[in-house]
Amino acid sequence: MVQLYNLHPFGSQQVVPCKLEPERFCGGGRDALFVAAGCKVEAFAVTGQELCQPRCAFSTLGRVLCLAYSEAGDYLATIEEKNKATFLRAYVNWRSKRTENCRVCIRMVGHNVEAPFSETYKDQMSIVEMPLSEAPLCISCCPVKGDLLVGCSNKLVLFSLKYQIINEEFSILDFERSLIIHIDNIIPVEISFCVGYVALMSDLEVLILKLESDPKNGESVNHQPHKTNNSMKQTEDVNNETLQLESDDFVICQKPMELLGEKSSQSGISVTLESTGLADEKTNYYHVQHLLYKRFAPDISSYVFSDDIKLHSLQLLPIYQTGSLTSDRKNLSQEKELLSLFCFFSLPHVGYLYMVVKSVELMSVYQYPEKSQQAVLTPQFLHVIASNNLQCFTVRCSAAAAREEDPYVDTTLKACPPVSMDVCALRIQLFIGLKAICHFKNHLILLTKADPEAVPERRESPKRLLSRKGTSGKLKTPPVAEAGWNLYIVDTISPVQLYKEMVDYSNTYKTAKTQSCIHLLSEAHLLVRAALMDANNLEPGEKAELLEAFKESCGHLGDCYSRLDTQYSHLALPYYKMSGLSMAEVLARADWLLEDGSQKYERGLIFYLNHSLYENLDEELSEELAAKVVQMFHVAEPKQLPHILCSPSMKNINPLTAISHLSKLDTSGFSSILVALTKAAMALKMGDLDMHRNEMKSHPEMKLVCGFILEPRLLIQQRKGQIVPTELAAHLKDTQPGLLVASVLGLQKNNKIGVEEADSFFKINACSHYGLVYPWVNVLISSDSLVDKSYTEDLSKLQSLICGPSFDIASIIPFLEPLSEDTIAGLSVHVLCQTRLKEYEQCIDTLLERCPEAIIPYANHELKEENRTLWWKKLLPELCHRIKCGGEKGQLYLSSLKETLSVAAVELELRDFLNVLPEDGTAAFFLPYLLYCSRKKSLT
Repeated sequence: MVQLYNLHPFGSQQVVPCKLEPERFCGGGRDALFVAAGCKVEAFAVTGQELCQPRCAFSTLGRVLCLAYSEAGDYLATIEEKNKATFLRAYVNWRSKRTENCRVCIRMVGHNVEAPFSETYKDQMSIVEMPLSEAPLCISCCPVKGDLLVGCSNKLVLFSLKYQIINEEFSILDFERSLIIHIDNIIPVEISFCVGYVALMSDLEVLILKLESDPKNGESVNHQPHKTNNSMKQTEDVNNETLQLESDDFVICQKPMELLGEKSSQSGISVTLESTGLADEKTNYYHVQHLLYKRFAPDISSYVFSDDIKLHSLQLLPIYQTGSLTSDRKNLSQEKELLSLFCFFSLPHVGYLYMVVKSVELMSVYQYPEKSQQAVLTPQFLHVIASNNLQCFTVRCSAAAAREEDPYVDTTLKACPPVSMDVCALRIQLFIGLKAICHFKNHLILLTKADPEAVPERRESPKRLLSRKGTSGKLKTPPVAEAGWNLYIVDTISPVQLYKEMVDYSNTYKTAKTQSCIHLLSEAHLLVRAALMDANNLEPGEKAELLEAFKESCGHLGDCYSRLDTQYSHLALPYYKMSGLSMAEVLARADWLLEDGSQKYERGLIFYLNHSLYENLDEELSEELAAKVVQMFHVAEPKQLPHILCSPSMKNINPLTAISHLSKLDTSGFSSILVALTKAAMALKMGDLDMHRNEMKSHPEMKLVCGFILEPRLLIQQRKGQIVPTELAAHLKDTQPGLLVASVLGLQKNNKIGVEEADSFFKINACSHYGLVYPWVNVLISSDSLVDKSYTEDLSKLQSLICGPSFDIASIIPFLEPLSEDTIAGLSVHVLCQTRLKEYEQCIDTLLERCPEAIIPYANHELKEENRTLWWKKLLPELCHRIKCGGEKGQLYLSSLKETLSVAAVELELRDFLNVLPEDGTAAFFLPYLLYCSRKKSLT
């Protein structure tokens, strides 16, 4: 079924200024459009609206019967006819042809070009002649690698694109005939080739093959033909019998047939590979995998009109991920990873779109309102021409490719509209006398001719069209050109612009809450997806705009699924996640009231909120929104209320509102325990300890443990990736520590939290008043061997408390005054307190007097940043003074002085260092420090 919308996918229109009526035309790459008429090809540059300009023109050997452009290699391949003989040629370096009379180089395929001629070849268009033993009927260029496939009456010939290196600065494009595919019992009218995939079509048959390069079971291909499909003798006998039975009196009609995968090898078509190239084995093809064979039956009632029963518009469409440029920068092709591949072909009134990567399946069938003449498939659309209109249909390629890229796309995190969704016609645009169409980038090239239709090119007797053996692939010369033709370039509008129109259009269905709204928004979503997959044609600004549209489209689809009560309501969750909307933003978009003024909450929105509130989201709902959520679940899913209220996102809920709704619940079994614990938590939150105690006493402790196991967030919550105990857990630590320990162990045993999380919980829930004792304190204590071991532990705890973050030191000093400074233990406590009060100079004096061995560890730990100057302003003069005075501690002072001088020499400039040195010192003692200070600039 095809749905019809009247949108506007077509934008600007311009006329191609060609001089003769086009007989063949094609486009591609960045801006190339080629138009063939008679024995001439005109090339145009298509760079935007109203900018189709002639680029160059060149003569051909004969009338052009077929032409194809390859972006990889930037060459044009043609089949030309002269004197009833056909020729295959490739036009290379055509951009360098400035005028029609410029010299052209003609060479045979594989012909070696000598180095002295390199300059000539660099600036000239060259024509590569490719001789064939049989007349070429059709051609196709691989859009990824640029290889050329040629169809003949009983075989396909593959020419691999390569570069012939002339010197380090220059290489020329060339071809190598690398493979011949012998195919019996079918004559190709059209072929399509893409990275080893081959599709060929006769009037009523389609065959799709995959050429594989890895040999099976050690099988190799030499220069001799090697069969990869054993012809069925029985089928051959039937064909021979068919030929014998045919006469002028009656015909044999074969039944329609569709064979998928390996079954297609039973079609009776023999496929044989013959390797002819000398290329690297990595590019050789060793065997064939059959993917699809489809045969149509002619309509006997209209068999006189042969064109009514012929296939047309065979096309392989790749969707791939693009990598970096190849090492050979002259090669315009890119390393591309094929993501998915699609094949399209059409009868006059119906088109077929298959996916052929990994599995072969029919994706879409297109029913045309009028008889079609030609069609082109793009990642976003299918464009079809009838005699008087241009039709634009949606395609499902991006949906299929998304699933190839991520098989788990339909989860609670990600979603994509289904491939099976009905296709729709976006527009049917009137065009008088349409004859042919081609496409590249966002350009549609249309040939119109207002005069009566010309004689069909493939007119044959009806009888011969009914049998495969009787088909003919010979291309006839078109009739003499007549007036009344035009070649148009119609640009499709930007995906974002069309997306916005689709969204606006969907609003007409919004109030009715129909599937049409979802369908059109899904079309808009797939349009943006397809544009993002075709990243080669995007500017950075366009990509950012598309990404924003993608998120917006996810939000619209989330709204649809959240409001509609359907079996797909759960899709609200992944679409809202992909939109990047917060819960508050989603709730602000929700429809709260129905037409009659009552409130109804659809299951899509409930499903989204339920899952979101179970996750550890760092988002806190306002009190108003939290109350709305509670009311919503009270109406829709009351059993979920205790779990919802335990979510960190519901932190701001009014406890009275929560308790009011909890009190209305019909409790039984474990749910009564959950309700009691949740009410106890809410009572604690609002300071009602009596209610809290009553709820905690309503069940035995072991049942309360079971309740905590059912809802761990009553005790433990994650915020910003860290385990945080709840207010209830902190209260239980003081009032019921046994219950708290039993509950946490129960959580760990039931895999609700890990061992490390449990350990962490018992540590952000223990006392944090203690701090790490400063290292210089240990030096100070160890200097006294007479410390009473009986109070060592108590002393360490006191020191740790002073080093901790909790106490106001000034307020606890009065309690420490009874401690005498005469003992090392008392001294350590007083010096610690003075240090916390930032009385560093007094501490330096005390330590120099009582324990000089601790002065340097003290200075290293405390004299930092803004206190760094005390090293040379306070400590250095004090040490020098005490050394002069002499005494038993002189050696300790001297070693401390050396450490102090080292720090000063590093920190001070030479002049400042000289100023702090004593005037009566010994020069030899200070000289090393002076030398280091003077040389440190040069060292740095």
